[in-house]
Amino acid sequence: MYNNVYIIDSLRTPVGKAPRGVFKDVLPDDLLAHCIRAMCQRHNQVDWQQLGDVVIGCAMPEAEQGMNVARIAALLGGLPDTVPAMTINRFCSSGVETIATAAASIANGEIDMAFAGG
Repeated sequence: MYNNVYIIDSLRTPVGKAPRGVFKDVLPDDLLAHCIRAMCQRHNQVDWQQLGDVVIGCAMPEAEQGMNVARIAALLGGLPDTVPAMTINRFCSSGVETIATAAASIANGEIDMAFAGG
């Protein structure tokens, strides 16, 4: 028996021109942290201590996006340090893969809720 999985909200960062756009000096983890903070503010009734995982896709996890951009952004975004986070690289399908991974964890009863995106 599997649990039902629902997407309850979505948001994204603004788009700018590369490499000269307005966000050229903003680090990727800072952009992601902004989205995490905004989602937490939108849903301030949620106990974020109960968040089961942060799963973020990054097609090129190197340089400024290196290491575990999901974990760094989760901490910068104000999530509790007890919430795990992972970065997935599937090139063009990284964001879709994160949603599938988080949904599978919820469906299997491993976690109750997650942030997913990329």
